[in-house]
Amino acid sequence: MVELRTDKLRELRLHEPEAIAEAAVKRRRRPLVQADGQLFIVAADHPARGALAVGPKPTAMADRDDLLERLCVALSRPGVDGVLGTPDVIEDLLLLGVLEEKIAIGSMNRAGIRGAVFELDDRFTAYDVATIAAMGLDGGKMLCRIAPDDPATARTLEACGRAVSGLASNRLMAMIEPFWTSHARPGEARNEYSTDLVVRSVTVASALGATSAYTWLKLPVVGEMERVVAATTLPVLVLGGDATNNQDEALATFERALGLPGVRGIVAGRMLLYPEDDDVARAVDQAASFLGRGSPDLVSSRRLDK
Repeated sequence: MVELRTDKLRELRLHEPEAIAEAAVKRRRRPLVQADGQLFIVAADHPARGALAVGPKPTAMADRDDLLERLCVALSRPGVDGVLGTPDVIEDLLLLGVLEEKIAIGSMNRAGIRGAVFELDDRFTAYDVATIAAMGLDGGKMLCRIAPDDPATARTLEACGRAVSGLASNRLMAMIEPFWTSHARPGEARNEYSTDLVVRSVTVASALGATSAYTWLKLPVVGEMERVVAATTLPVLVLGGDATNNQDEALATFERALGLPGVRGIVAGRMLLYPEDDDVARAVDQAASFLGRGSPDLVSSRRLDK
């Protein structure tokens, strides 16, 4: 694991901001998908929407040094392909030198601040297509919440469609995270997890952009996951939710989905970076074992259980 030198990082940001672009240009890249056809991505784009809470801790993700240390541990584990983050996070990791031969996905629309009256106006305030391409990142991710009772949805759909087209023109992954969304009350958006509404969100998201050739979907695991993945031929990554008191049970939801046609891997953030026992390496290794990766003992144990 790389020694975490955030003091040096802060000095570089102050005196040598050009070091970020230089690190991006020099970064050793790898193919998006390797021989096993799977991806394991750690997500760290939550703070940009003001989503800092983990379980009972309302500001857990606000400590940047702590977040970076957890990310460095996760990225050092065998079986982890890369990271999903906003420019500030990706740039910190570039300066720390932990993205060599890793996948780096830039998070694009972060304007939907949690709890704001404009939460569903998910404008693109972070990465744009031109910067993702110029910095040699491997793709862009967009949140696409579809709320029939909120006119901001139309702007979000249009912006996501443009981003998908732009990324495809550069032969870069477009990762769409769709949700059918409603308002529990004014200013409180709620994602719906019924199978019918998740399926509906998949059908809308799959058709965004002038081509879907480079589009992947990031989807929640729901009860009838077979129906969800049957709604698309696009590659699917299953997402992890918040950290819970039953980490093993939460991680096991991945295993149930990973055997379905078209499901190609995992994108998870807080549940791996802030596990209940605070053992990031263990949580990441356990998730990797569901892909047949990581610790040989864990992988062998998983196969015996089957």
